[in-house]
Amino acid sequence: MKPARIREIDVLRTVAILLMVLFHTIVDLTDFLGFSFNYMDGFWYYQGKSSAVLFMLISGISCTLGCHSIKRGLWVLAAGAVIIVATYFFDSATYVRFGILQLLGCSMLSYPLIKRLKPMSISLLALTVLLIYRFMPIYTNTPYFLPIGIMPLNFASIDYYPLFPWYAVFLGGVALGKLLYAKRQPLLPDLPQNKLMLLFEQAGKHSLAIYLLHQPILLAVLYGIHRLFT
Repeated sequence: MKPARIREIDVLRTVAILLMVLFHTIVDLTDFLGFSFNYMDGFWYYQGKSSAVLFMLISGISCTLGCHSIKRGLWVLAAGAVIIVATYFFDSATYVRFGILQLLGCSMLSYPLIKRLKPMSISLLALTVLLIYRFMPIYTNTPYFLPIGIMPLNFASIDYYPLFPWYAVFLGGVALGKLLYAKRQPLLPDLPQNKLMLLFEQAGKHSLAIYLLHQPILLAVLYGIHRLFT
């Protein structure tokens, strides 16, 4: 029998989606409509990173609850390939080479290799990833090491989440999943069944589609509002 979905995980995905949309709204207002938000530092920078970190943690937790991590990983990588092509035609100087979808897809594919490890071992593996990142070189003269976090000089990308150090966050999610959901039961069984909560759950179930579609829709809405008031 297929295990029941844990509602709070879908709700958390929607929280991550809302954080992502808010950050991309700030980015679009700055890059396309002449506003002057600083999203490369300070509050907005960390607000955007909080969305990415939440997606990584949820991905790790979800792998411990499901049985199709390879299939999901391949789907995420396929979606990531669409993003690579789209961003290349948009701006060939800063297009996505190894963004969050590539990170999540590769992380999901790796899960069968670590699924039998205990939470402590997973945590030590995450610490190892962080230690390797701390002492590894940052720059080289080739782009072939971008997936592991070694960049060419003057590298720029609109979305870059290499395996070092970000795979450690995914591993943290795996460890949390094994600790908190060992019995595959919700931590919040009494979530309300109102329309807003059900909407949050539905959005969380379709987070990948929302990720792919939100940016063109968001730009169209922002341009429409901008034209209406200028």
